[in-house]
Amino acid sequence: MSTEIILVFVILVTTMVLFAFEIFTVDKIAFFIIVSLVLCNLVTPKEAISGFSNSATIAVLALMILAIAMEENGVINWLTSSMSRIRFLPLYLMAPIFMIVTACISAFISTTAVVIVFIKIINQLSEKYKISQSKLLLPISFAGILGGSCTLMGTSTNLLVNAVATDLGATKLGFFEFSMLGLIFLIISVIYLTITIRWLPWDKQKNFSEDYKIDNYITQITINKDSDLIGKTIGETFFYNKNGISLLKLTRNKKVLSLPGKHTALKQDDKLLITTDLENLTKLNNSENLTIYQEKFHQDKVEYEHNKGEKTKDSNTIFVELLMLPGASLLGKKLGILYRYITNYAVPIAIKKHITYNKFKKRLFYNSNKNNVVLEVGDRLLVKVGRENIQSLEIIENIVILKELEPLEDSKPFKKYFSLFVLLSVITLAASGLLTILVSSLVGVTVLLLTNNLDLNNVYKKVNWQIFFLLAGMIPLGIAMHNSGADMWISEKLLGFLSGQSEVIIIGTLFLATMIMSGVISNNATAIIMTPIAISLAQGLNMDFKAFILAIMFAANFSFFTPIGYQTNTLIYGIGNYKFKHFFLIGGLLSLILWVVATLLLTKLY
Repeated sequence: MSTEIILVFVILVTTMVLFAFEIFTVDKIAFFIIVSLVLCNLVTPKEAISGFSNSATIAVLALMILAIAMEENGVINWLTSSMSRIRFLPLYLMAPIFMIVTACISAFISTTAVVIVFIKIINQLSEKYKISQSKLLLPISFAGILGGSCTLMGTSTNLLVNAVATDLGATKLGFFEFSMLGLIFLIISVIYLTITIRWLPWDKQKNFSEDYKIDNYITQITINKDSDLIGKTIGETFFYNKNGISLLKLTRNKKVLSLPGKHTALKQDDKLLITTDLENLTKLNNSENLTIYQEKFHQDKVEYEHNKGEKTKDSNTIFVELLMLPGASLLGKKLGILYRYITNYAVPIAIKKHITYNKFKKRLFYNSNKNNVVLEVGDRLLVKVGRENIQSLEIIENIVILKELEPLEDSKPFKKYFSLFVLLSVITLAASGLLTILVSSLVGVTVLLLTNNLDLNNVYKKVNWQIFFLLAGMIPLGIAMHNSGADMWISEKLLGFLSGQSEVIIIGTLFLATMIMSGVISNNATAIIMTPIAISLAQGLNMDFKAFILAIMFAANFSFFTPIGYQTNTLIYGIGNYKFKHFFLIGGLLSLILWVVATLLLTKLY
């Protein structure tokens, strides 16, 4: 083994550790890869930055922009608008319908964008009609991944595998070339997930949710002078035995009293840390002589709002709930300092934590000060904002507005229909072979821009730049593996192990190794690492490249056994009532079923 190969493996293992333990964000890891490869002379400076101009990277960026346009102009919501009509169906009929629709749309639009829209739909259905979110979120996430695997533009992983394989001499895959395989995997998965829904959790856990108020917000209120609460004991107020409100902590003159008793008398300027539902929070917001915690910008300084007994509430001011996605710029920020990171038009009010099953951790959370409560993936942030300024929240990166989000689509129906026409045109041009996916997607973006159906200012804010930098950083790693001969070295070891074995064993081993790796690090990173190895292995065995390429493509997407293998899984893990075991058992069994089916089909068809 040469020194160059050893260095590549050191960088590769370090990268996998950084991914697996989330020591840094993926964009920082990408820069680490680029710099490390250059300093170790494993790639030239030109090769190190080649990922930024790679056709797959640019195509993924263009498709992300198209997905943004489809969401902003109401196309995705229009395509899913009828889903609320199936609310009266039994769960075992509702779930497969949700999965099939999600998969069909995800085949042509970013899976993450589609799943986010369905999260909002299911969230609304859950609130209005008591439909279990947890019974539906995991299936739609899996279905979105499976649907994206059916076409070349359905997921960035497919584009990456195709681009890397083509650079290494393989024949370019057609737009729908593997769609039949993807459809078979989808049908099997829909049937399986419909059966296993019974083992998914319900939204509310008996006793636990009542004891720990897991569905409530946490916020702080201040008692102003002239309040009727002054002089009363807690037991005499609505803070005691009030349905929907729990008093956690009282702060007076910088002294903290955790879980104050019912005989404690309230005084002016007392600060009360409470958990409450949205209905009671709205009532408190409209109450005189009480101030809900809120801080806002004013000449770059923080000012506290004290209404001092006067109503300052604007009837045009509403509460808006923001959902934290992976990579959100607000993650890790404490409630007490969110005013520094949020738009001038919105005031952070409260945080709704995503569900945790660690009771000790939950106790610590409720005994903590509001300023120590930090936002995590899946948490919801409640802000107060004027109706006319809701769109200003879109400048916050990687968040979803669950309430009061959508503009009135009917006011500009042309944008909706025209955007859908552009998307269908992009798909047609790419599928027919008249243009490549890169060119057709860039043409689609350009048409939307020139017709004012897409705002670049929103694009800059909404594009997931972490994915872009991840791709740009991982592509040079694939080049380094090829330059150093690391891919050939690994393939030679695999050849020694697989020599004389049947095609089923060879494809099955490659598929399983890729699928396991994808459960630890991102699917895109796995695809870039494993594709050169698969090509070298196919060359050494004198076998058709296609089966090996498709094995990497599907296996990298089928990491259902962990919540970190795919972004949508990470997202629903925070929102739903899920434990790791739900992914490991239900998703793991699905991955194993698809592994067996895919291995048999790939060896027979190719």
